[in-house]
Amino acid sequence: MTTDYVPPVQKGFGQLVDSVFLLLLVYCSLLAPLLLKAPDKPPEAQTAKTQVSWRELGQNPAMEAQWRKLGYDAEQAKPIITTRFDYQIEPVSLIVTALVIVGYFGFVLRVSDRQYRQVIAEKFGE
Repeated sequence: MTTDYVPPVQKGFGQLVDSVFLLLLVYCSLLAPLLLKAPDKPPEAQTAKTQVSWRELGQNPAMEAQWRKLGYDAEQAKPIITTRFDYQIEPVSLIVTALVIVGYFGFVLRVSDRQYRQVIAEKFGE
């Protein structure tokens, strides 16, 4: 006589804990690079305020018009135009993120293996 297999059901509280844990891991992995980033250098002191022109900033008349539509003058736009985005990869952040992902993958693999073996044992008996 064979009985139908009924898999164990995870309770709602367990699902909530799993969801919150995953959300926390994602949040921490996204926040960690910001927390580990070196503080920005203080702005350079300007002894004499010089007038900046759009031409010095490499902006043509069409670009200037767009900046003005956004409410910027040349002085206000200068830090935005002259500051370049930093696309450098930070090794510590990369390693921490990789370790979190690999660790979680290993955890899921071990738990899945254990559950798979349990199902096989229940279904076919050892």
